[in-house]
Amino acid sequence: MEFFEILKTDNNSRARLGKITTCRNTIFTPVFMPVGTKATVKAVLNEQLAEMGCEIILSNLYHLYLSPGIKIIKKAGGIHNFSNWKKAVLTDSGGFQVFSLSGIRKVIDNGVEFKSVIDGSTHFFTPEKVIEMQIEMGSDIMMVLDECSIFNAPDNLIAEAAERTLKWAKLSIAEYNKYGDNKNSKLFGIIQGGFNKDLRKYCAETVSELGFGGIAIGGLSVGENRNLTVEMMDHTVNYVDKSKPLYVMGLGDPAGILEAINCGVDMFDCVLPTRISRNGSAFTQTGRININNAKFSDDFSPIDDCCNCYTCRNYSRAYIKHLHKNKEILSSILLSIHNLYFLFDLVGKCRNAISNNNFNNFKNNFLKNYNNVRPNP
Repeated sequence: MEFFEILKTDNNSRARLGKITTCRNTIFTPVFMPVGTKATVKAVLNEQLAEMGCEIILSNLYHLYLSPGIKIIKKAGGIHNFSNWKKAVLTDSGGFQVFSLSGIRKVIDNGVEFKSVIDGSTHFFTPEKVIEMQIEMGSDIMMVLDECSIFNAPDNLIAEAAERTLKWAKLSIAEYNKYGDNKNSKLFGIIQGGFNKDLRKYCAETVSELGFGGIAIGGLSVGENRNLTVEMMDHTVNYVDKSKPLYVMGLGDPAGILEAINCGVDMFDCVLPTRISRNGSAFTQTGRININNAKFSDDFSPIDDCCNCYTCRNYSRAYIKHLHKNKEILSSILLSIHNLYFLFDLVGKCRNAISNNNFNNFKNNFLKNYNNVRPNP
């Protein structure tokens, strides 16, 4: 069974249509992966995700390690049985979460020591342990442990983090290869290097030579402006093994997704669609709206007239504003359904445009109307 196949490349861009085959399902790319950090996508049932066409979700090793614990998930029969999600699961290594802990973690060459945000207890992740735990969970796609640099970090720290990430990548693939009978999980390497183009090139080429099942571009969407994100993404893709699925981590706003696809990226994830839902924001064809705006008080139209999601078929802006104003949880549910559907639908239209060699026109027309572009929170 071939894990990844490129089906079509757009004639006028680097956008490409692909197919990832796991033991559970087939995933057509480009694909947006909603984030279910703790084995749940916030405010949405798995059945609703499946109805919207979701084929893969992302969960986070760091959070699941702390609660409920890897032993519990393994005892349940793996993350799919535990969470009742029948399709593919990608698990992040927790590197970004540990990186974000700042004052309560310490990175050394062998791994990273950190304190639990739950009870303050001390824990230690090594590249090898991260692979072992993800295999125990039954992940379909696993990520290596990496070290992400903060935006505008000193050059020497960026270089140290990149070299350490490469060292950990080699240890990770060696550990992964010990599980020769593990046919159901693929391991992705991660490219770091900050915003240094030479370092990004070096990391991309090195990771591409290590034999990973896929390649991820990390360390973007960490505070830089969107133009710089696109520039570094476009630059990095030049030096990766393009026969593998390419994944940009932490990217999930509509404009950013289109730019990533234009660069030849196949996979992306972000908490954005569900996070902004809890704040009362929604994607529309003409940009993001905030449902708290006074003009929506007596607006009985759907969130987006062009949308066919459950929320837009059944509820008005006025009603959802009422819910949000009164802190009713249904507001988050309805907006999350809409925002996720919006991205699934957008990416589906991108796949169709690529198959018809029309991606550039589709992208330009969408962005012309989407006049409320904002960076990730």
